[in-house]
Amino acid sequence: MTPITRSRFFLLLAALPAAFCAACTAAFGPGFTIQKQEIQIQFVAEPQPSIHIDSVYRLRNSGNQPLSSLEILLPGRRKFHFDDPHAEWDARPAMFETAPDNSRSVILKLPEPWIVSANHTLRLSVEYRPAASGEHTFSFASDAFFLPAEGWSPQLLPAEGAFATGGVPPPTWLLTLRVPEGFLVHASGRKPNISRRGGEQTLRIVQQAKDGYPFVIAGRYKATQFNEAPVTVNLWSRAAQDTANLRRPGADLIAAGHAYDAMFGTRSQQSHRLWIVECPVAENCFTGSASYYAQLISESRAKPTAEMASLDTVMVDLRSGTPEIVAAAAPSLASSWLGYGQNPGFFEQDPPLSALPAFAATRGRQAVQGAQVRTDTIRHVLMLVPLHGVPGKPEDDGVVRAKSLLFFFALQDRYGQDAFNKALSHMLYARRGGGFDLDDLIAAFEQETHQNVAEFVRRWMKRPGVPDDFRARYETTTGASASNPKETEP
Repeated sequence: MTPITRSRFFLLLAALPAAFCAACTAAFGPGFTIQKQEIQIQFVAEPQPSIHIDSVYRLRNSGNQPLSSLEILLPGRRKFHFDDPHAEWDARPAMFETAPDNSRSVILKLPEPWIVSANHTLRLSVEYRPAASGEHTFSFASDAFFLPAEGWSPQLLPAEGAFATGGVPPPTWLLTLRVPEGFLVHASGRKPNISRRGGEQTLRIVQQAKDGYPFVIAGRYKATQFNEAPVTVNLWSRAAQDTANLRRPGADLIAAGHAYDAMFGTRSQQSHRLWIVECPVAENCFTGSASYYAQLISESRAKPTAEMASLDTVMVDLRSGTPEIVAAAAPSLASSWLGYGQNPGFFEQDPPLSALPAFAATRGRQAVQGAQVRTDTIRHVLMLVPLHGVPGKPEDDGVVRAKSLLFFFALQDRYGQDAFNKALSHMLYARRGGGFDLDDLIAAFEQETHQNVAEFVRRWMKRPGVPDDFRARYETTTGASASNPKETEP
């Protein structure tokens, strides 16, 4: 597999690989096992709001050789404002070095060789502060904060070398959360055990691999609830809101979710509850990580007003009233089927797979707004791809991304909606927990269609421009005739 598998490793959801390794009688390479872990989060409101995170790991060298270092993936500085983390190895301070091949990784140099079968305790500590003026990182207020289901905690990466292992969390572990009393809390994991003392409440929440990457939303919110059978929608706002204004957006998000279920397969954590939560600091609430693709499928260039924070939670900007939640949140909502719930490497895919959430978002919008969304999106994106490319000359990154999005529409046209859905579902199920790449996509489509899909992919992605027949179909036809007869709505 590609380095993607190593780079997003905190909750690998590696049930099959983990079970395989647990059954091994002898190690084939360097590695370690996380026998026990606990993540402790404390939110401090005064004098300045801050979030303290302590990660404690009980580790065992389960490989076939001593280890001299550990590689740790830090949270992205483009998303979080923090100083360099602090590390202790068996309660002794340990030093970091920058990893040579990844700016987000650091190398933890161990004070002495970590011999085979030896146990040690590692503590990693990091403190988040509100974003400084002009920064575009996530921020928080004295009365509310959130940690999204992606990338907020340091992550242990596997050991280096052939047949290397390590980094997979234990089957269950504890998330301890300390927040001011009176905060509403929505977090991953089982129902929490709550205690209160000295104006603070402590929540102890058991986490499991099936819960996905852990997340926390907490604050002095006002809660309102309404039902859109069979789903319950929870609105958390800083001030009282008219729930009637959010009833339709909630229903539309549910309809989009049903479309994603049809395309990717039902999520392993199917939920009948949805949270719509007002951002603590609207200016620093959205990552913008999918901004280019979001702009490709959006009818406007407005700033984002909504983004998924977990499988069941969308953060929204309510300053201007009810936002266009579906259009704004659709790419992140689609990503929750592909990334949060199944494949941790998804967020670092290269083209064309990097365009899959945007393509899926179009499918979600189509379920809500009608079939014309598909044709309008294709025609808009086609305008960004030159009519005549230069053979042998690399295409501009913007052109490659536009082609990547169109590529999925072309797959849909070529093989039909039913085969398209089955191939994607098969790929996601087969690669669950291990990441996927273009070869996996090709293999899934060839298994489903019994055709040479690799040649179709080369025609699209290895040659300049887009195939003439595809361009002609959408540039010269009306919306009513642009859809391929093979395509049927699920």
